[in-house]
Amino acid sequence: MLRSAAVARWNIINSARLSASPLASSVNGGQVAERKLESALLPASSPLLSFLNTLQTSAVQRDIDSAAKFIGAGAATVGVAGSGAGIGSVFGSLIIGYARNPSLKQQLFSYAILGFALSEAMGLFCLMMAFLLLFAF
Repeated sequence: MLRSAAVARWNIINSARLSASPLASSVNGGQVAERKLESALLPASSPLLSFLNTLQTSAVQRDIDSAAKFIGAGAATVGVAGSGAGIGSVFGSLIIGYARNPSLKQQLFSYAILGFALSEAMGLFCLMMAFLLLFAF
């Protein structure tokens, strides 16, 4: 009688744990066997077990996270196109300024190089953020 009560208690605890787990782990048969092994090794009120359950993410959550990562990286690469437009604008203005006043050639060129460097730096920062979003997070 005592043995059957212990078996019934064990079945109730395991079914409650299984129903509280995410859907993806309930569908996957390998993880169900892993859960049974985990529950056999850890007591029912183990703080480690409750901590492990809070760390689980479902397959849908991982898909949403990866989609957000790709959308963010795509949005960050738009700045690279803006950098190219900025560089074209800087050198276009250099040619117009040189055509209007050829005597300021050296001063106009130094300002153009400064504008080129700032525009290129912004493009590289955007590209760096895109790579960080893709590979670091």
